Amino acid sequence: MVAADILEVAPSSALCGGTVVVALDPPEVVVADVVLAGDRVASVGRAPAGVRRRDCIGTLIVPGNVCAHHHLYSALSRGMPYRLAPPVTFTEILQRVWWRLDRALDEQAVRASALRGGLDALRAGTTTIVDHHASPNAIDGSLDVIAETLAELGVRSVLCYEVSDRDGPERAAAGVAENLRFLAAADGLTRGMMGAHASFTLSDATLEQVVDGARSSGAGVHIHVAEDAADQADAHARSGHGAVERLDRAGVLTDRALLAHGVHLAPAEMHAVADTGATVVCNPRSNMNNSVGHSPFNHLGRGAGAGVALGTDGIGGDLFAESQVGWFRAREADIATPSDWPLARLADGARFAGRVHGEPLLGTISAGAPADLVVLDYPTPTPVTADNLVGHWVFGLSSGQVRDVVVAGDLVVEDRRSTRVDEARVAAEGSTEAERLWARMDAIAPHDFEPMRGRP
Repeated sequence: MVAADILEVAPSSALCGGTVVVALDPPEVVVADVVLAGDRVASVGRAPAGVRRRDCIGTLIVPGNVCAHHHLYSALSRGMPYRLAPPVTFTEILQRVWWRLDRALDEQAVRASALRGGLDALRAGTTTIVDHHASPNAIDGSLDVIAETLAELGVRSVLCYEVSDRDGPERAAAGVAENLRFLAAADGLTRGMMGAHASFTLSDATLEQVVDGARSSGAGVHIHVAEDAADQADAHARSGHGAVERLDRAGVLTDRALLAHGVHLAPAEMHAVADTGATVVCNPRSNMNNSVGHSPFNHLGRGAGAGVALGTDGIGGDLFAESQVGWFRAREADIATPSDWPLARLADGARFAGRVHGEPLLGTISAGAPADLVVLDYPTPTPVTADNLVGHWVFGLSSGQVRDVVVAGDLVVEDRRSTRVDEARVAAEGSTEAERLWARMDAIAPHDFEPMRGRP
């Protein structure tokens, strides 16, 4: 359904009396009813007689948040036991934790992770997840498992498989094939991208396969870029160039590309990325947790060309928390950080997801937009206006206030509970599957893949 079609669908329900954030960038706030028709917002104003009404007086209604870079496969890692020597570098974190976890995943664990992670994201007010998946011992069909699970919950998604040479060329080729198969079939609430891990785990031959696959399917590449200095050192050793130039020469950097992190980039590299129109995803909490540094893209000015979105890099699906931590971290680094930083970052994430879904109004609550929105119980002590929305966002809002969540017109969370799944069952099954996953992981040694070092 497109915007013009909403006139042909009778309004079916309305969220009445709330303070409505029509848009984040630039902010627009009104007190009105949000009228829904099918999977669309029909109007923001006064609800017509005869529609089903949901009382939203005293609430704040906001566009659904977009997590622009997630790893749902990490959902069962919370509280996971760790018995190896503590990692002291980013590469060791991958070798001893995440590259062991992903090799322990089977289809059942992939589904349980997507179910638990997707539910947590919805309950936190995140309506779209852009996921970057890896399960080297369960590649074929893994994206279908995730897509079907998220559709069961009612989450909008953009999915890909993380192609990498770290587990050998056969698995790299299988990852490319999984992306291409899924891209040809994705529909409904899910879309696909061509996934790749990072420059430092991709040979020239595999990188070429990734780019050829993206071009043939008309998709963008979702890839980690310069999360750690090791990525830059490896790119120089492989090609004599930094990671950005290596990826650009290969054809990765386009206006459809999604580049996670971008921490260790020089100003010239940042502007080279911006010139391509690619979207960069900052992941503040993950960067802090892994001690890899602070993304300079946090401070890239408007009009530079690149969108700068927000993701969690697998640390849950709470974009209220991520945007707040990111704001404080950006302010710590530069007191001149624009005050609209959190809202602009979230809006850029919605713009990216909207382009992939063919929904230019995603991330707004306006006539014709997809009805993806969140109702917050927010008994504010002061008025909420367009001028002060960011102050409320940073200092007042939290995922604990999420009351209702609507995705594509469906009420998928009502009064803080999923309308689609038995949450107690999901929790119990997730706990059982986590213990099985942890037991398998205990039998897996640290990965022996190492990035290349130095220059040729």
